[in-house]
Amino acid sequence: MAEPEFTATGVRIGKRLRSLTRAGQVRISDGRLQLLNSYGSEIDSAPVQAVRASTPWFVPDDRALADVNGTRYLLTLGEHDPAPGRPGAPAARRFVEAVRRAAGGGG
Repeated sequence: MAEPEFTATGVRIGKRLRSLTRAGQVRISDGRLQLLNSYGSEIDSAPVQAVRASTPWFVPDDRALADVNGTRYLLTLGEHDPAPGRPGAPAARRFVEAVRRAAGGGG
């Protein structure tokens, strides 16, 4: 198995107003996006070409939206953001860039 192109742990994954997990994992590997709960069970997955990821202006910097198989998930990836004043993009922005790169859309 190849090294994951993107991985984040401790991710809060929600669907609509419902939280599915507060300690989940987001992984992009072998051209596929996986959303996993805190036990490692798959919540949803899809080829990255079929995933739409964005960071809307109306949510905090630590959150991203991901449309996977017609379902919109709100991902809170903030625990792994760089400290204020430190270099590096917030995890939500890195996630969106990783989806675009893995789908072949550049970065």
